Amino acid sequence: MIYKLLFTCLLIATGSIHAKGTYQQPDAFIAEAFTQQPKPQVIWIKDDLRHQIEQILQHKYKARRIRYWQQKKRSVWILEEIGKKKPITVGVIIDANKISHLKVLVFRETRGWEVRYPFFTKQFNQLSLEADHTLSESIDGISGATLSVRALDKMARIALLLNNYIQQQAHTI
Repeated sequence: MIYKLLFTCLLIATGSIHAKGTYQQPDAFIAEAFTQQPKPQVIWIKDDLRHQIEQILQHKYKARRIRYWQQKKRSVWILEEIGKKKPITVGVIIDANKISHLKVLVFRETRGWEVRYPFFTKQFNQLSLEADHTLSESIDGISGATLSVRALDKMARIALLLNNYIQQQAHTI
């Protein structure tokens, strides 16, 4: 009986150890996206853009600006959203208005860490943003990681929204 209890405690502790972590530094993710890394640019979050972001997030968005990196039709976004209680940091690469790569860079929660694996993140590849701010295809969830899945879905949508916004701004200049 005591061995079963100790084994269960060890199993739970081991799962929590693997959950949290920095899987890649944001600077390294950005460097991998470009042959020559461009200088960071800033997008100011105000008015209608803020409203659209808050609609996707379903809560207030406090940041006033977001940094991004762009070269031709490729942009890179480093975004954070709360999973259950702590932020998840994600890198998103967008090529020609479609996600080409999404990666969990830092995961701080004790549950839901399965979203970091390629079997999950590959679902986002080649997705675009629909007019109603949904992804062009649905994302399969992971049992026990619902809030982490939702956070990644929201960040993917926001990265696509921001990319579309900077593309529109470039055409109006």
